[in-house]
Amino acid sequence: MSALSRRALLCGCAGLVAAGGVAGLADLARAAGADRADTGGALRIGYLPITDASPLLVAHGAGTVAPGIVDSAKPVLFRSWASLAEAFLTRQVDVVHLLMPMAVQLKYGLGADIRVLGWNHTNGSALTVAPHITEPEQLAGTQVAIPFWWSIHNILVQQYLRAHGLRPVIRRGASRSDRTVELIAMSPSDMVPALANRSIAGFTVADPFNAAAGVRGVGRIHRYLGDIWRDHACCALVVHQDLLDRRPEVAQALTDGVVAAQRRIDTDRPATAKMLAGGYLPQPLPAITTALTYPKPPPVRHPEWNPQRIGFQPFPFPSFTAALVAAMPDTVVDGDTRFLSRLDPQRVHDELVDDRFVRAALNRAGGAAAVGLPDSLTRTEEIDPS
Repeated sequence: MSALSRRALLCGCAGLVAAGGVAGLADLARAAGADRADTGGALRIGYLPITDASPLLVAHGAGTVAPGIVDSAKPVLFRSWASLAEAFLTRQVDVVHLLMPMAVQLKYGLGADIRVLGWNHTNGSALTVAPHITEPEQLAGTQVAIPFWWSIHNILVQQYLRAHGLRPVIRRGASRSDRTVELIAMSPSDMVPALANRSIAGFTVADPFNAAAGVRGVGRIHRYLGDIWRDHACCALVVHQDLLDRRPEVAQALTDGVVAAQRRIDTDRPATAKMLAGGYLPQPLPAITTALTYPKPPPVRHPEWNPQRIGFQPFPFPSFTAALVAAMPDTVVDGDTRFLSRLDPQRVHDELVDDRFVRAALNRAGGAAAVGLPDSLTRTEEIDPS
Protein backbone atom coordinates (compact mmCIF):
# COMPACT_ATOMS: atom_id res chain seq x y z
CA MET A 1 0.00 0.00 0.00
CA SER A 2 1.28 3.47 -0.83
CA ALA A 3 2.11 5.97 1.88
CA LEU A 4 -0.63 8.24 0.50
CA SER A 5 -3.29 5.55 0.79
CA ARG A 6 -2.20 4.64 4.31
CA ARG A 7 -2.31 8.26 5.42
CA ALA A 8 -5.69 8.68 3.76
CA LEU A 9 -7.09 5.75 5.71
CA LEU A 10 -5.52 6.47 9.06
CA CYS A 11 -5.29 10.23 9.55
CA GLY A 12 -8.02 11.97 11.48
CA CYS A 13 -9.71 14.44 9.11
CA ALA A 14 -8.19 13.87 5.68
CA GLY A 15 -8.68 10.12 5.69
CA LEU A 16 -11.42 7.57 5.66
CA VAL A 17 -12.25 8.08 9.30
CA ALA A 18 -13.21 11.68 8.59
CA ALA A 19 -13.70 12.25 4.91
CA GLY A 20 -14.87 8.83 3.88
CA GLY A 21 -13.45 9.28 0.40
CA VAL A 22 -10.33 11.05 -0.87
CA ALA A 23 -7.93 10.65 -3.80
CA GLY A 24 -6.35 7.23 -3.79
CA LEU A 25 -9.03 5.35 -1.91
CA ALA A 26 -10.82 4.10 -5.02
CA ASP A 27 -7.49 2.70 -6.18
CA LEU A 28 -7.08 1.07 -2.80
CA ALA A 29 -10.48 -0.58 -3.13
CA ARG A 30 -9.61 -1.88 -6.60
CA ALA A 31 -6.28 -3.17 -5.30
CA ALA A 32 -8.20 -5.44 -2.97
CA GLY A 33 -9.55 -7.34 -5.96
CA ALA A 34 -9.81 -11.00 -6.78
CA ASP A 35 -6.15 -11.37 -7.69
CA ARG A 36 -5.20 -10.70 -4.09
CA ALA A 37 -7.91 -12.87 -2.53
CA ASP A 38 -7.07 -15.95 -0.53
CA THR A 39 -9.54 -18.31 -2.16
CA GLY A 40 -8.84 -21.13 0.26
CA GLY A 41 -8.16 -21.45 3.94
CA ALA A 42 -10.03 -20.23 6.97
CA LEU A 43 -11.55 -16.76 7.17
CA ARG A 44 -9.81 -14.17 9.32
CA ILE A 45 -12.08 -12.05 11.53
CA GLY A 46 -11.48 -8.35 12.15
CA TYR A 47 -13.39 -6.32 14.74
CA LEU A 48 -13.60 -3.22 16.89
CA PRO A 49 -13.83 -3.75 20.67
CA ILE A 50 -17.55 -3.00 20.94
CA THR A 51 -20.56 -5.12 21.75
CA ASP A 52 -21.61 -4.79 18.10
CA ALA A 53 -18.95 -7.42 17.38
CA SER A 54 -20.45 -9.91 19.83
CA PRO A 55 -21.92 -12.35 17.27
CA LEU A 56 -18.62 -12.73 15.44
CA LEU A 57 -16.69 -13.02 18.70
CA VAL A 58 -19.08 -15.54 20.23
CA ALA A 59 -19.13 -17.50 16.97
CA HIS A 60 -15.36 -17.78 17.34
CA GLY A 61 -15.18 -18.28 21.11
CA ALA A 62 -18.07 -20.72 21.42
CA GLY A 63 -17.32 -22.54 18.20
CA THR A 64 -20.74 -22.08 16.63
CA VAL A 65 -19.15 -21.94 13.16
CA ALA A 66 -18.29 -25.28 11.56
CA PRO A 67 -14.62 -26.28 12.02
CA GLY A 68 -12.22 -24.84 9.48
CA ILE A 69 -14.47 -21.98 8.36
CA VAL A 70 -12.93 -19.24 10.50
CA ASP A 71 -9.33 -19.03 11.61
CA SER A 72 -8.78 -20.61 15.01
CA ALA A 73 -6.40 -17.78 15.90
CA LYS A 74 -7.88 -14.96 17.92
CA PRO A 75 -9.78 -12.39 15.81
CA VAL A 76 -7.80 -9.26 15.05
CA LEU A 77 -8.74 -6.21 17.16
CA PHE A 78 -8.64 -2.74 15.59
CA ARG A 79 -9.03 0.57 17.40
CA SER A 80 -10.70 2.61 14.67
CA TRP A 81 -13.07 2.11 11.77
CA ALA A 82 -10.38 3.46 9.45
CA SER A 83 -7.88 0.78 10.38
CA LEU A 84 -10.52 -1.96 10.17
CA ALA A 85 -11.53 -0.75 6.71
CA GLU A 86 -7.91 -0.69 5.59
CA ALA A 87 -7.34 -4.24 6.78
CA PHE A 88 -10.53 -5.47 5.11
CA LEU A 89 -9.92 -3.78 1.76
CA THR A 90 -6.34 -5.06 1.64
CA ARG A 91 -7.37 -8.62 2.60
CA GLN A 92 -5.58 -8.71 5.92
CA VAL A 93 -8.94 -9.87 7.31
CA ASP A 94 -11.78 -11.52 5.42
CA VAL A 95 -14.94 -10.99 7.43
CA VAL A 96 -15.82 -7.93 9.51
CA HIS A 97 -18.66 -6.08 11.15
CA LEU A 98 -19.00 -2.67 9.49
CA LEU A 99 -21.24 0.30 10.06
CA MET A 100 -24.13 -0.04 7.63
CA PRO A 101 -23.71 3.48 6.12
CA MET A 102 -20.00 2.74 5.84
CA ALA A 103 -20.77 -0.35 3.77
CA VAL A 104 -22.84 1.87 1.45
CA GLN A 105 -19.95 4.33 1.16
CA LEU A 106 -17.33 1.65 0.51
CA LYS A 107 -19.40 0.07 -2.25
CA TYR A 108 -20.67 3.17 -4.01
CA GLY A 109 -18.14 5.81 -3.02
CA LEU A 110 -15.01 3.68 -3.38
CA GLY A 111 -16.21 0.96 -5.71
CA ALA A 112 -15.30 -1.88 -3.33
CA ASP A 113 -16.83 -5.22 -4.39
CA ILE A 114 -18.37 -6.11 -1.05
CA ARG A 115 -21.65 -7.61 0.15
CA VAL A 116 -23.64 -7.53 3.36
CA LEU A 117 -24.68 -11.02 4.47
CA GLY A 118 -26.92 -9.89 7.31
CA TRP A 119 -27.13 -7.74 10.40
CA ASN A 120 -24.81 -8.28 13.32
CA HIS A 121 -27.17 -6.60 15.76
CA THR A 122 -29.79 -3.89 16.29
CA ASN A 123 -29.68 -0.94 18.71
CA GLY A 124 -26.71 -1.00 21.10
CA SER A 125 -25.73 2.68 20.81
CA ALA A 126 -26.48 5.90 22.66
CA LEU A 127 -25.75 9.59 23.01
CA THR A 128 -23.75 9.99 26.20
CA VAL A 129 -23.16 13.44 27.70
CA ALA A 130 -21.31 15.06 30.58
CA PRO A 131 -23.14 14.62 33.90
CA HIS A 132 -24.26 18.26 34.13
CA ILE A 133 -26.07 18.18 30.77
CA THR A 134 -29.74 17.38 31.16
CA GLU A 135 -31.33 19.08 28.13
CA PRO A 136 -30.30 18.94 24.46
CA GLU A 137 -30.17 22.74 24.31
CA GLN A 138 -27.16 22.63 26.62
CA LEU A 139 -25.14 21.09 23.79
CA ALA A 140 -25.22 24.39 21.88
CA GLY A 141 -21.70 25.79 21.62
CA THR A 142 -20.03 22.43 22.39
CA GLN A 143 -18.28 19.58 20.62
CA VAL A 144 -19.86 16.13 20.30
CA ALA A 145 -17.85 13.16 19.04
CA ILE A 146 -19.06 10.59 16.53
CA PRO A 147 -17.22 7.35 15.68
CA PHE A 148 -17.32 7.79 11.89
CA TRP A 149 -18.91 10.15 9.41
CA TRP A 150 -20.59 7.28 7.60
CA SER A 151 -22.38 5.90 10.65
CA ILE A 152 -25.92 5.58 11.94
CA HIS A 153 -24.63 7.53 14.94
CA ASN A 154 -23.89 10.58 12.81
CA ILE A 155 -27.21 10.32 10.99
CA LEU A 156 -29.33 10.00 14.13
CA VAL A 157 -27.52 12.51 16.32
CA GLN A 158 -27.94 15.10 13.57
CA GLN A 159 -31.64 14.32 13.30
CA TYR A 160 -31.93 14.64 17.07
CA LEU A 161 -30.06 17.95 17.20
CA ARG A 162 -32.17 19.46 14.41
CA ALA A 163 -35.38 18.27 16.07
CA HIS A 164 -34.37 20.37 19.08
CA GLY A 165 -33.47 23.50 17.17
CA LEU A 166 -29.73 22.88 17.05
CA ARG A 167 -27.57 22.92 13.93
CA PRO A 168 -24.69 20.44 13.48
CA VAL A 169 -21.53 21.91 11.94
CA ILE A 170 -18.10 20.52 11.06
CA ARG A 171 -14.63 22.08 10.84
CA ARG A 172 -15.78 25.24 12.58
CA GLY A 173 -16.24 26.22 16.18
CA ALA A 174 -19.66 25.82 17.73
CA SER A 175 -21.58 28.86 18.92
CA ARG A 176 -24.07 28.93 21.74
CA SER A 177 -25.77 32.04 20.36
CA ASP A 178 -26.08 30.45 16.91
CA ARG A 179 -27.25 27.19 18.49
CA THR A 180 -24.61 25.16 16.66
CA VAL A 181 -22.92 21.94 17.76
CA GLU A 182 -19.57 20.95 16.28
CA LEU A 183 -19.28 17.28 15.37
CA ILE A 184 -15.85 15.66 15.35
CA ALA A 185 -14.85 12.14 14.32
CA MET A 186 -13.07 10.21 17.08
CA SER A 187 -12.05 6.61 17.65
CA PRO A 188 -14.43 4.98 20.14
CA SER A 189 -11.59 4.11 22.53
CA ASP A 190 -10.74 7.82 22.87
CA MET A 191 -14.25 8.99 23.70
CA VAL A 192 -14.54 8.18 27.40
CA PRO A 193 -11.17 9.84 28.24
CA ALA A 194 -12.15 12.88 26.16
CA LEU A 195 -15.44 13.19 28.02
CA ALA A 196 -13.65 12.74 31.35
CA ASN A 197 -11.25 15.61 30.65
CA ARG A 198 -14.13 17.73 29.28
CA SER A 199 -12.60 18.25 25.86
CA ILE A 200 -15.99 17.16 24.49
CA ALA A 201 -19.48 17.59 25.92
CA GLY A 202 -20.74 14.27 24.67
CA PHE A 203 -20.33 11.40 22.28
CA THR A 204 -22.49 8.98 20.37
CA VAL A 205 -21.12 5.49 19.90
CA ALA A 206 -21.74 1.81 20.37
CA ASP A 207 -21.52 0.14 23.75
CA PRO A 208 -19.80 -0.70 26.01
CA PHE A 209 -18.35 2.84 25.86
CA ASN A 210 -21.64 4.44 26.94
CA ALA A 211 -21.89 1.99 29.82
CA ALA A 212 -18.21 2.53 30.67
CA ALA A 213 -18.74 6.28 30.99
CA GLY A 214 -21.53 5.62 33.44
CA VAL A 215 -19.55 3.05 35.42
CA ARG A 216 -16.66 5.52 35.71
CA GLY A 217 -19.00 8.36 36.66
CA VAL A 218 -17.79 10.66 33.88
CA GLY A 219 -20.95 10.66 31.77
CA ARG A 220 -24.58 9.67 31.55
CA ILE A 221 -26.73 8.28 28.76
CA HIS A 222 -28.90 11.08 27.44
CA ARG A 223 -30.72 9.16 24.68
CA TYR A 224 -30.51 5.63 23.33
CA LEU A 225 -30.36 5.67 19.55
CA GLY A 226 -32.88 2.85 19.59
CA ASP A 227 -35.26 5.41 21.11
CA ILE A 228 -34.90 7.46 17.92
CA TRP A 229 -35.00 4.68 15.30
CA ARG A 230 -36.64 1.50 16.52
CA ASP A 231 -34.45 -1.60 16.16
CA HIS A 232 -32.14 0.09 13.69
CA ALA A 233 -29.13 -1.77 12.36
CA CYS A 234 -25.78 -0.35 13.32
CA CYS A 235 -23.26 -2.95 12.15
CA ALA A 236 -23.63 -5.54 9.42
CA LEU A 237 -21.74 -8.71 8.56
CA VAL A 238 -19.62 -7.87 5.50
CA VAL A 239 -17.47 -9.99 3.19
CA HIS A 240 -15.99 -9.66 -0.29
CA GLN A 241 -18.17 -10.61 -3.25
CA ASP A 242 -15.69 -13.22 -4.44
CA LEU A 243 -16.31 -15.30 -1.31
CA LEU A 244 -19.93 -15.68 -2.40
CA ASP A 245 -18.92 -16.39 -5.98
CA ARG A 246 -16.15 -18.90 -5.29
CA ARG A 247 -17.04 -20.46 -1.95
CA PRO A 248 -20.77 -20.05 -1.30
CA GLU A 249 -20.71 -23.04 1.06
CA VAL A 250 -18.23 -21.18 3.27
CA ALA A 251 -20.41 -18.06 3.24
CA GLN A 252 -23.36 -20.22 4.28
CA ALA A 253 -21.44 -21.90 7.09
CA LEU A 254 -20.25 -18.50 8.32
CA THR A 255 -23.79 -17.15 8.32
CA ASP A 256 -25.14 -20.24 10.06
CA GLY A 257 -22.51 -19.84 12.75
CA VAL A 258 -23.24 -16.16 13.31
CA VAL A 259 -26.99 -16.81 13.57
CA ALA A 260 -26.30 -19.60 16.08
CA ALA A 261 -24.08 -17.20 18.05
CA GLN A 262 -26.81 -14.55 18.10
CA ARG A 263 -29.27 -17.06 19.52
CA ARG A 264 -26.71 -18.22 22.07
CA ILE A 265 -26.14 -14.63 23.25
CA ASP A 266 -29.83 -14.16 23.89
CA THR A 267 -30.04 -17.28 26.03
CA ASP A 268 -27.55 -15.98 28.61
CA ARG A 269 -26.30 -12.42 28.29
CA PRO A 270 -24.32 -12.35 31.57
CA ALA A 271 -22.43 -15.44 30.43
CA THR A 272 -21.76 -13.77 27.09
CA ALA A 273 -20.36 -10.75 28.92
CA LYS A 274 -17.94 -13.00 30.78
CA MET A 275 -16.82 -14.62 27.53
CA LEU A 276 -16.24 -11.24 25.90
CA ALA A 277 -14.37 -9.92 28.93
CA GLY A 278 -12.20 -13.02 28.95
CA GLY A 279 -9.99 -11.87 26.11
CA TYR A 280 -12.06 -10.27 23.34
CA LEU A 281 -13.08 -6.89 24.76
CA PRO A 282 -10.72 -4.75 26.88
CA GLN A 283 -13.45 -3.04 28.89
CA PRO A 284 -14.18 -4.19 32.46
CA LEU A 285 -16.78 -6.89 32.99
CA PRO A 286 -19.28 -4.56 34.78
CA ALA A 287 -19.39 -2.26 31.73
CA ILE A 288 -19.84 -5.14 29.28
CA THR A 289 -22.53 -6.76 31.43
CA THR A 290 -24.38 -3.46 31.75
CA ALA A 291 -24.18 -2.90 27.99
CA LEU A 292 -25.75 -6.30 27.27
CA THR A 293 -28.45 -6.07 29.93
CA TYR A 294 -29.10 -2.46 31.10
CA PRO A 295 -31.02 -3.62 34.17
CA LYS A 296 -31.96 -0.05 35.17
CA PRO A 297 -32.13 2.14 32.09
CA PRO A 298 -32.96 5.85 32.41
CA PRO A 299 -36.40 7.05 31.30
CA VAL A 300 -36.98 6.61 27.57
CA ARG A 301 -39.44 8.17 25.15
CA HIS A 302 -40.59 4.84 23.71
CA PRO A 303 -40.41 2.18 26.44
CA GLU A 304 -42.36 -0.25 24.24
CA TRP A 305 -39.41 -0.22 21.82
CA ASN A 306 -36.98 -1.48 24.50
CA PRO A 307 -34.43 0.97 23.07
CA GLN A 308 -31.81 0.21 25.71
CA ARG A 309 -31.60 -3.44 24.67
CA ILE A 310 -29.08 -4.42 22.05
CA GLY A 311 -30.75 -6.94 19.79
CA PHE A 312 -29.27 -9.91 18.00
CA GLN A 313 -31.34 -10.80 14.98
CA PRO A 314 -29.68 -11.23 11.59
CA PHE A 315 -32.26 -10.40 8.95
CA PRO A 316 -31.48 -7.24 6.93
CA PHE A 317 -34.81 -5.57 6.24
CA PRO A 318 -34.98 -3.84 2.83
CA SER A 319 -37.14 -1.10 4.35
CA PHE A 320 -34.26 -0.16 6.65
CA THR A 321 -31.72 0.04 3.83
CA ALA A 322 -34.04 2.24 1.79
CA ALA A 323 -34.73 4.59 4.72
CA LEU A 324 -31.03 4.72 5.59
CA VAL A 325 -29.94 5.63 2.07
CA ALA A 326 -32.70 8.25 1.88
CA ALA A 327 -31.38 9.86 5.10
CA MET A 328 -27.72 9.96 4.10
CA PRO A 329 -27.88 13.01 1.76
CA ASP A 330 -29.34 15.13 4.57
CA THR A 331 -26.44 14.26 6.89
CA VAL A 332 -23.42 16.56 7.17
CA VAL A 333 -20.17 14.65 6.61
CA ASP A 334 -16.56 15.71 6.17
CA GLY A 335 -16.00 14.17 2.76
CA ASP A 336 -17.16 13.54 -0.76
CA THR A 337 -20.91 12.94 -0.94
CA ARG A 338 -21.33 13.15 -4.71
CA PHE A 339 -21.94 9.41 -5.04
CA LEU A 340 -25.14 9.77 -3.01
CA SER A 341 -26.84 11.63 -5.85
CA ARG A 342 -26.55 8.51 -8.00
CA LEU A 343 -28.25 6.19 -5.54
CA ASP A 344 -31.83 5.00 -5.72
CA PRO A 345 -32.82 4.11 -2.14
CA GLN A 346 -35.13 1.40 -3.45
CA ARG A 347 -32.35 -0.34 -5.40
CA VAL A 348 -29.39 -0.19 -3.03
CA HIS A 349 -30.55 -3.09 -0.90
CA ASP A 350 -30.58 -5.59 -3.75
CA GLU A 351 -27.16 -4.43 -4.93
CA LEU A 352 -25.48 -4.30 -1.51
CA VAL A 353 -27.17 -7.06 0.47
CA ASP A 354 -27.31 -10.77 -0.34
CA ASP A 355 -29.83 -12.30 2.04
CA ARG A 356 -29.90 -15.80 0.55
CA PHE A 357 -27.60 -17.11 3.23
CA VAL A 358 -29.36 -15.59 6.21
CA ARG A 359 -32.72 -16.82 4.92
CA ALA A 360 -31.32 -20.34 4.69
CA ALA A 361 -29.79 -20.00 8.16
CA LEU A 362 -33.12 -18.89 9.62
CA ASN A 363 -34.89 -21.83 7.98
CA ARG A 364 -32.39 -24.20 9.60
CA ALA A 365 -32.93 -22.47 12.95
CA GLY A 366 -36.67 -23.00 12.84
CA GLY A 367 -37.86 -19.98 10.90
CA ALA A 368 -38.09 -16.25 11.51
CA ALA A 369 -39.97 -16.76 14.78
CA ALA A 370 -36.86 -18.38 16.25
CA VAL A 371 -35.26 -14.94 16.41
CA GLY A 372 -38.44 -13.03 17.18
CA LEU A 373 -39.24 -11.90 13.65
CA PRO A 374 -42.51 -12.04 11.69
CA ASP A 375 -42.84 -14.80 9.12
CA SER A 376 -43.29 -12.18 6.41
CA LEU A 377 -39.81 -10.76 7.11
CA THR A 378 -41.13 -7.27 6.46
CA ARG A 379 -41.55 -4.27 8.70
CA THR A 380 -42.36 -0.55 8.75
CA GLU A 381 -39.57 1.74 9.94
CA GLU A 382 -40.37 3.81 13.04
CA ILE A 383 -38.25 6.94 13.50
CA ASP A 384 -38.77 9.68 16.09
CA PRO A 385 -35.89 12.11 16.71
CA SER A 386 -37.98 14.44 18.87
